[in-house]
Amino acid sequence: MKTSRVAALASSLLLGAALTLTGAGAAQADSSAAAVDYVALGDSYSSGVGAGAYDSASGSCKRTPRAYPALWAAANAPSSFAFTACSGARTADVTAGQLGPLNSGTDLVSLTVGGNDAGFADVMTTCVLQSEATCIQRVNEAKAFVDTTLPGRLDTVYRAIRGKAPSARVVVLGYPRFYQLNGTCVAGLTENERRAINGAADHLNAATAKRAADHGFTFGDVVPTFTGHEICSGSAWLHSVNWLNIGESYHPTAAGQSGGYLPVLRNAA
Repeated sequence: MKTSRVAALASSLLLGAALTLTGAGAAQADSSAAAVDYVALGDSYSSGVGAGAYDSASGSCKRTPRAYPALWAAANAPSSFAFTACSGARTADVTAGQLGPLNSGTDLVSLTVGGNDAGFADVMTTCVLQSEATCIQRVNEAKAFVDTTLPGRLDTVYRAIRGKAPSARVVVLGYPRFYQLNGTCVAGLTENERRAINGAADHLNAATAKRAADHGFTFGDVVPTFTGHEICSGSAWLHSVNWLNIGESYHPTAAGQSGGYLPVLRNAA
């Protein structure tokens, strides 16, 4: 049965991990992974903005083989892999333009979405260019949007995914905290601003996790994997503001995709 494929994948990967110590089991894990039909949806955190090596055919969506969905597919060789995540995508963009590859045979779906709906880019622009008070006010406006409007938008996209892929395991991944507080940064935002931005990330993750759980989806929390690798950590997996390539600012580096996002998807899938 198609619905058993992801369960078989999870079981075989656990078995494969145990048997690797004796040099056995690799073929079984590979054959089970190959049975999976995987579709990767979402915004720039899923397309891989910030990781470089963008596929020119993806245009402004800026998909890259360094993004966590492509890394998972390269490691597991699923029977099919559709990568429709796109930079700048909001929930409505996912439902309108990314769901085409989903069908009753889809086994695994991953996505990040919601940050653009909540005004992520405008929040960071405000905080970089304006006063601390204005920054914190803009953060609070974004949090209010997450409380009042975002849940309904997430419900719409989640229902659309389930309607087209009724048997799929759906993994909704969250967003990292941007800053290590009291870290190595000697300029830029104030600690109050950094704390407020981190709090907004937590707020968005909590709302997203709740909606994902209510739809029977798995929420993948990337905050733990990024801990110690935030901006101001001295070993950042996130770009700070980059005036030479502003679109990559506050996005994961290639190391953030492979070390921060990929393990969370791997564990959830």
